[in-house]
Amino acid sequence: MRFAVGERDFEVDGRPVRLLSGALHYFRVHEAQWGHRLAMLRAMGLNCVETYVPWNWHEPRPGEMRDVGALGRFLDAAGAAGLWAIVRPGPYICAEWENGGLPAWLTGALGRRVRTRDAAFLRAVDGWWEVLLPQVVARQCDRGGPVVLVQVENEYGSYGSDAAYLAHLAGRLGELGVTVPLCTSDGAEDHMLTGGSVPGVLATVNFGSGARAAFAALRRHRARGPLMCMEFWCGWFAHWGRAGVPRAARDAAAALREVLECGASVNVYMAHGGTSFGGWAGANRAGALQDGALLPTVTSYDYGAPVDERGRPTEKFWRMREVLAPFAEGPLPAVPEPEPVVAGPLEVALSGWLSADAVVAALGDPEVCAGVPPTFEELGVDRGVVRYRVAVPGPRRPYPLRVVGLRDRAVTVVDGVRGPVLVEDCSPDGADDGGTVLAAVPGPAEVELWVESLGRVNYGPRLGEAKGVTGGVLHERQYLHGVRAQGLRLAVLEGAAGAVAVAGLGFGAPAAGARGLHRGTVRVPAGGVGDAVLELEGWTRGFVWVGGFPVGRYWSAGPQRGLFVPGPVLREGVNEVLVLELEGPEGADGAARAPRLVP
Repeated sequence: MRFAVGERDFEVDGRPVRLLSGALHYFRVHEAQWGHRLAMLRAMGLNCVETYVPWNWHEPRPGEMRDVGALGRFLDAAGAAGLWAIVRPGPYICAEWENGGLPAWLTGALGRRVRTRDAAFLRAVDGWWEVLLPQVVARQCDRGGPVVLVQVENEYGSYGSDAAYLAHLAGRLGELGVTVPLCTSDGAEDHMLTGGSVPGVLATVNFGSGARAAFAALRRHRARGPLMCMEFWCGWFAHWGRAGVPRAARDAAAALREVLECGASVNVYMAHGGTSFGGWAGANRAGALQDGALLPTVTSYDYGAPVDERGRPTEKFWRMREVLAPFAEGPLPAVPEPEPVVAGPLEVALSGWLSADAVVAALGDPEVCAGVPPTFEELGVDRGVVRYRVAVPGPRRPYPLRVVGLRDRAVTVVDGVRGPVLVEDCSPDGADDGGTVLAAVPGPAEVELWVESLGRVNYGPRLGEAKGVTGGVLHERQYLHGVRAQGLRLAVLEGAAGAVAVAGLGFGAPAAGARGLHRGTVRVPAGGVGDAVLELEGWTRGFVWVGGFPVGRYWSAGPQRGLFVPGPVLREGVNEVLVLELEGPEGADGAARAPRLVP
C-alpha cells in the first residue's frame, strides 16, 4: 500500500482518504488490554490510532534500554485491529509526561541545549533513534504494516525556532529508513506555525475548537496539502490540588463535526487516555507563559476521553460515534464488552512497616557528600525522593534556615523531630523569591530535607529544569556546606527485582499511614480477577505497587480519589501490595484505614 500526501487530500494508492485517528498511548495501557482499547477505537468509528514514544521510559539510564520492542508489538496490535497508525517519536513529546519524554540524565547534563542543533543533543537523539526506528520502519504501510505518518518533533513552535534542528530530525528520519510521509504539529498561531514547520513536510494544527479559524491560519502558511488537526482536544488533564476541567460531550461532538465539515482529517486527543503508571506524570508551570508555580499532573490520564480510563464508553463516545459513522466504509463494529472488574471490595491486610530512614538505608543509592546540595539529575534519580542531611554549626542563635531553589516539596526533620513540609517558593516570573523558609533553627543542629520530585515540567520554557535542592541551604545569610545526599529511586521497587529487594527487608509491626514503606497482601477469590480501584483513605501522599506493578502516585490533595489497577496485574489468590507513604497520616488523630480494592 502506498500512502501519500496529495494536493488537497491524503491518498492511498491514488485514492483520496481521510484519516480518522484517535490517540492511545501504549505506555499508558497495560499490554494485555491493548486489544480491547484498539477495538473500542474501531467501534467509535476511527480508522487510525496515534501514539507518542517516551524516550525516558525506554532509556531510563544512558545506554540502558527498556523494552523498545513494545512499540513494535503495539503497532502489530493496531494492524490486527484494522487500524492505520501515526507514530510521534519525538524526541520531545509533551504528553503531560515526565520531562516531556526527554531523559533526565540528558536534560540534567545539557540544560537549555536540548531541543536545539547542539551537537551533543543531536548525537544522543541519533543514537536513540537508531535503536527505536527499526520498530517503525519495518511496519510502514509500504511494507505491509499499519504506519502511514511519522511526526517530526512535537509542537516545536511553542518552544523554539531552530530550523536547523528540525531539518536535522527530518533528514535523519529519512536516513534511518522512514519512507512514509512526515508531518509536524503546532498550535494554530502564526508564530507557532512559523517556528515549528519544516519546508516540504506536511504541517498540521492542534486545537480544541474553532476549526475554521484554525485551518485558515494553517492555509496562511501552507496553501496546499491536506488539512489535519493532529490534536483535537476533546477533554483535558487534571493537576493535583485543582478541580478538573470537564468538557460536555455535546460540545466536543459539535466541535469534531466542524473539523470534518472542513474536509479535514483528525486525531482525537485523547480517544483513550489511560494512566501515567509508576510516577511518570509530568507537570506544568502556571501563567500565560508557563513560568509560574508548579502544577503537577495527576496519575489518571482519563482526559475526559470518549473511552474512559477503565476502557468503558462514555456519553462522549456515543456522540462522537454518531458524528463519525457517516464517514466509515460500511457499518461500524459492535462495541466490545467492558473488561471484568474485581470481586470486591477487598481489604489489603497490612503485615509490616519500615521507617523512611530504614528504607533509604536498605534500598537507596550510596550516600554522597558535596560542598553544595547535588540535584536529582546529578544523583541519577529520575523519579523518587532524595534525603539531604546538613549540619548547622553551633553554638549559634536560632536563625531562619532558607532552602533556595527547592524543587518541589520537602519533609523536614530537625534533630530527629519531624518538622513542617516545605514547598517551592516561586514568584510569578518564575524566579526564586528568596527561598523556602524553615524558621528558627538554632545551632548546633542536624537538619534533614526529604525532597520529592512531583513531576518534571513537560511544556514551556521551564522544560528540563533540575529537581531537588537546586540552589543551596542558608542559615541567616551563610551557606551550609558539606551536604550529604542519598537518593531512593522508585524503580528499585518495581517488578521481580523489587520483590527480591523487599523480601530481604526486616519489616516491623504494621502502622497504617505512617511515613515509610508498608507491606501487605490482598486475596482475590477464584473467578474474581478484574480491573479495580485502590482506595487509600487517610493516607497522604506516596506511591503504590501491586504484584510488582507500579500503579502510581496517590495524594490526598485530590481531585483524584483512587488509583486504577488493571485486571491483568492481579491474580487469583494472594497479591503483594507495597505502599511508600512520604508524609504521614492526614489529620490530627493520624487515622488511616487499610487500603482496599473496589470494583
